Amino acid sequence: MIISVILAICAATSNAGSNVLQRKANQREPEERSFSPKLIWDLLHQKIWLLGVLFIAGSFLFQAGALSTGELAEVQPLIVLELPLTLVFAKFVLGSRLGRYEWVTIALLTAGLGGLVAFLRPQGGSSNTSVLAWLIGGGAAGASILVLILFGRRAKAELRGGLLGAAAGIDFGLTAAFMMGMTGRLSHGFSAVFTSWQVYAMAAGGALGMFLVQNALQAGSLVAAQPGISLLDPFTSIAWGVIAFHERTAQGVFIPLAGIAAASMVLGAVLLCRSPVLQQAQDEYTRG
Repeated sequence: MIISVILAICAATSNAGSNVLQRKANQREPEERSFSPKLIWDLLHQKIWLLGVLFIAGSFLFQAGALSTGELAEVQPLIVLELPLTLVFAKFVLGSRLGRYEWVTIALLTAGLGGLVAFLRPQGGSSNTSVLAWLIGGGAAGASILVLILFGRRAKAELRGGLLGAAAGIDFGLTAAFMMGMTGRLSHGFSAVFTSWQVYAMAAGGALGMFLVQNALQAGSLVAAQPGISLLDPFTSIAWGVIAFHERTAQGVFIPLAGIAAASMVLGAVLLCRSPVLQQAQDEYTRG
């Protein structure tokens, strides 16, 4: 458990670094490049964006390691730490100071996150799940992503960024489920991983998630896009872990307590995204 927690925190840190770097790269892209291959082509010629991609690659490796040693419903909520870490990285980029507002919201989010994991206490489960679960869960996630994309393409600026960020969050949660299924093949040897359909679904899901993130960041501010990316990923993963991978959680009074912790986490995330530091980061990138 300690190893999986450390690796999950490393994944969140890598994600936070990528968020700031990719936002800076995407800020200068014109609106007409949205959902165009030219957007990715332009970004490929920016060193800062490529550095952000390296951070994403590191995050995937850390996340895979965490899922191979821990439960899906336990590991993915820790990825939410990327949100306060993004704020801290933005602080260092701008040379600004974190005020009382930022520290209070960081404490609220962190307390909610710790409470959610502690009250749920996910354990057991299996890396294998039924074909029916993959079809139903994958179909529901895919339909949700498609609807968000369709509405997002018609929306303007900040709303588009928020909707596409939400689509990316669900996609990353689904990709984590594919990753969890892939780790089950490791017991048959490393070569067996490449005979599993989950590894190719994971690669496709990761590529789609990256594409959605680029368009979310290009369409709206980091403040608009980040809540959906950070929150829907763990909540989607918790659902997959409990329903599809049969991970057991605490029962009785711990369920409403976990609900209160989740609400605290969401409130902290929403308030944190309104931080003047992140708003200042947005203004700085706009002027740059």
